Amino acid sequence: MTHASHDLTLADIARHLNVAFEGDGKQPVRGLATLKEAQSDQVAFLANRAYLKDLVATRAAAVLLHPEHAESCPVPRLEIDNPYLGYAQLSQLFDPLPARDVPGIHPSAVVAASASLGEGVSIQANAVVEEGVVLGEHVVVGAGSVIGADSVVGDHSRLHANVTVCHGVVIGQRVILQSGCVIGGDGFGFAHDGSRWHKIAQLGGVVLGDDVEVGSCSNIDRGALGDTVIGNDVKIDSQVQIAHNVTVGDHSALAGCSGIAGSTHVGQHCMLGGGAGLAGHITICDGVQITGMSLVTNSIHKPGVYSSGTGAMSNAQWRKNAVRFKQLDDIANRLSRLEKNHRGQM
Repeated sequence: MTHASHDLTLADIARHLNVAFEGDGKQPVRGLATLKEAQSDQVAFLANRAYLKDLVATRAAAVLLHPEHAESCPVPRLEIDNPYLGYAQLSQLFDPLPARDVPGIHPSAVVAASASLGEGVSIQANAVVEEGVVLGEHVVVGAGSVIGADSVVGDHSRLHANVTVCHGVVIGQRVILQSGCVIGGDGFGFAHDGSRWHKIAQLGGVVLGDDVEVGSCSNIDRGALGDTVIGNDVKIDSQVQIAHNVTVGDHSALAGCSGIAGSTHVGQHCMLGGGAGLAGHITICDGVQITGMSLVTNSIHKPGVYSSGTGAMSNAQWRKNAVRFKQLDDIANRLSRLEKNHRGQM
């Protein structure tokens, strides 16, 4: 449930979405809520048919919905082809976070003399901004965050508390980095001499495009030589690992706990489900969706949906299938022999 810091009206909401509405335009709207929980001063939305059962009894001030459901709505309605997108746009009106941003440098923050700060920058308690950093206009550096030397952060970007941006990282405009993420840490690069490992210095950087969001406790490693590059409008969930020299194309999305090994290229408009893993040095073309917990070890050159692994089942059934899996090679050989014998008898 959300509440606005100032009152809006139903007419304000409709103007923001550029949609028509039915009802009292002066009706105050103080927040958003679900169909079931909404009160008479809150707007609800219907984006999933599974919640149609909650529409008929809603007490919301108005409901954001597709025109096909308009006749079932007992309260004023805001008709829109994509209600979930409309909800996303409305949520920005009720977000209290920007109102708490105070431009200036907190007394406990450490900012290098050579750092360049744009207009309206907010640097919060115990943050560190190192030598040669460039911060664009209205950048917010959250409490305890660190921005390494010679990094660049574009206009209107936000680092939440305890974000680490290492040296030589380039971050675009309107980027959101959630707490605990690390951008530009060393990639996993080591050479083995037969008895021990020798570290390879990671000499590249990381480049994040505009409108990127990185979830909490996710890691994007710097390149070994060239840069790790994340395109525009890429959305990365929490606890995601992106290794050195990976490239991710514009408008792709990576769900939680997914991982991409080094030097892999992911195209535009791709989606990785939770826990999906991509092997290193492969290419995923544009428009590919990898379902959750899938393991991809070879390049994909055709758009579409790809899966691996099996769904959950009872342990007893899984144990039987595991035994059969070990027997697949023998079964395949026996089947091949039977087919040859059958052809020989024809």
